[in-house]
Amino acid sequence: MSSNNDPVAVPGTEGNSNDLLENSNDPSTLPREAVLSFYNISYHETVQHGFPFYKKTHVVKRLSNISGIMKPGLNAIMGPQNGSRSLLLDVLAARKDPRGLSGDILINGKPRPANFTCTSGYVPQNDVVMHTVTVRDNVEFSAALRLPMTMTRDEKRRRINEVLELLHLDKESNVKPRSKELRKRTSIAMELVTKHPILFLNDLTTGLDFRTAADVMSVLKRMSVRGQTIIFSINQTQLSNFVLFDSLTLVASGKVVFHGPAMEALDYFKSAGMAGFGYLKSEGFFMNIIAGGFLALLDTEEGIHNDNEHNKLSERQNQLTEKLANMYVQSSIYSKMRTELDQLLGEQNVGRSSALEEITCATPFWHQLWWIICRSFINFKGLPRISVIWAIITVLLAMIVGITFRVLRNDCTEVHARASLLFFLTIFQCLISVTARVLFVIDRDRFLHEHTSGYYRVSSYFLGKLLAELVPRRLFPSIIFTVIIFSIAGVDTDVKGFFTMIFTIMMLTTSASSLTLSIEAGQIAVGLSTTLLVTIYFVFMLFFSGLSVFSGSFIPGLPWIQYISIPHYGLAALLHNELLGQNFCPEHKTAEISRCQNLVICTGEEFLMIQGIDLSSWGFWENHVALACITIILLSITYVELLAFTKKRHF
Repeated sequence: MSSNNDPVAVPGTEGNSNDLLENSNDPSTLPREAVLSFYNISYHETVQHGFPFYKKTHVVKRLSNISGIMKPGLNAIMGPQNGSRSLLLDVLAARKDPRGLSGDILINGKPRPANFTCTSGYVPQNDVVMHTVTVRDNVEFSAALRLPMTMTRDEKRRRINEVLELLHLDKESNVKPRSKELRKRTSIAMELVTKHPILFLNDLTTGLDFRTAADVMSVLKRMSVRGQTIIFSINQTQLSNFVLFDSLTLVASGKVVFHGPAMEALDYFKSAGMAGFGYLKSEGFFMNIIAGGFLALLDTEEGIHNDNEHNKLSERQNQLTEKLANMYVQSSIYSKMRTELDQLLGEQNVGRSSALEEITCATPFWHQLWWIICRSFINFKGLPRISVIWAIITVLLAMIVGITFRVLRNDCTEVHARASLLFFLTIFQCLISVTARVLFVIDRDRFLHEHTSGYYRVSSYFLGKLLAELVPRRLFPSIIFTVIIFSIAGVDTDVKGFFTMIFTIMMLTTSASSLTLSIEAGQIAVGLSTTLLVTIYFVFMLFFSGLSVFSGSFIPGLPWIQYISIPHYGLAALLHNELLGQNFCPEHKTAEISRCQNLVICTGEEFLMIQGIDLSSWGFWENHVALACITIILLSITYVELLAFTKKRHF
């Protein structure tokens, strides 16, 4: 670790990273150096509790009248484990719902722009990197979508290499970020590659060992001395890292107990009368304070020793927090900060912070769509074991079903056997679509972070996920399953009929998957699993469709169910395509048919008429029109729900 006189020396990084903080070519970004100031920041959250249909709401004040200035350098936000430090960071980074915010947040004395989340970097507390692609792939994705289109491919590649080298990731660039430490450094690299003038990091050293934390802190120090404003929340840190801090904001219970130069913090607490304790011999006392050791101070001062009582413990902590906050407001450090803050405010009026936020992207729609599709395919290749296992299961199941129907073929029940095979095929397409729920669920946090940071629009993400993941993960297995079954069990349709059947299977699978997506994207299943809800729906719909196939009619009084049944439309189209024009009682089988005891259905038209299926061409295509309408409606609902999800802004 470097000394305090030379805090930015990082071995092996002096060469190619000299220009790392050059201004971005994107004209929409903030100035190269940015001073973030905030005035009387308060934040309220509405909390609900009680029963699902009888909930009470009350407002909780999470931050109270916080003011300060964050200049180019390392600006640390520290405090006990009560959420205040991360909340303050997210509020400053515009990563919380603005409806609970009051006060002013300025950039260089001007109102914070509406697209601030797109022109500043943010590393979340929970890493959202994709661990199925390499470190370089993750950083390249960020560079491709967040750097301006005017930059050439070589310029972007050069910048990526500089960042990887700076964070000591150059030797691990082709490794998938499986470990927490590697994911954290990859997350930082994805933000550094954009060279935004302000960088936020939530719980910077969480998950990092001492050596890695020291390396990351040293790299950030190097960037800060070149003009970048780095603001981070941190739980606790070693003294060797603390000496690198330029500014320290100490928060507890939503209030500021210190905000100023980090190296003046110890003297401040000593001058405030806290120098009489036995353990106040070095900076270790101050490290105890910022780690949340407030109660020891209060016990020593007031002689309270009821630590086992939770209510008194909380009360004493609030008392001490209030005492330290009042002490800070009356200090000379606070007066000096307010004088400088008033100069930054200038003639601006109170209430400048807008509740309206805007997401702007540096790249066009088609560019975003292409990169989302590429990353999705790389992700698909990054799961070879799962893909192989799923393919083996699909092939084996198709072979077992095909052989079973082949062996059990009977001239007396040929029509019903064909209908049963198509019904089983419908069951498979519906049940396999239940797993489509993971399409957006597994990417929920990543999608919210990337969209808010300006990677892509909701429309490009939505379409890219459908094209790149719904097709290979849902349609291909369905097609393979269908082809294998009918190759073994036998199919009498011509080439046109075969491809029409494949098209019907694709429509059925897409429509069924859309239902799962529409429910999961909006999280409307309160207290119930989405998988359970969708499974219940398909079980009931398949039950009624099965009754129709084997008994020839729906349950009396419930024929309307067919109009809301996705399996019904798919099965009706498959039956129409397979059975129309088929004769199962040819002359050379007259002897075999005559031995059948029950009534034998000889033609497909006869069976279709029993099912109430229109024999005309429209009788076939009306099912596809219905499936298409259902798909469009459900996918539109899914898209609207994704849009609504981005408005929540809870990180």
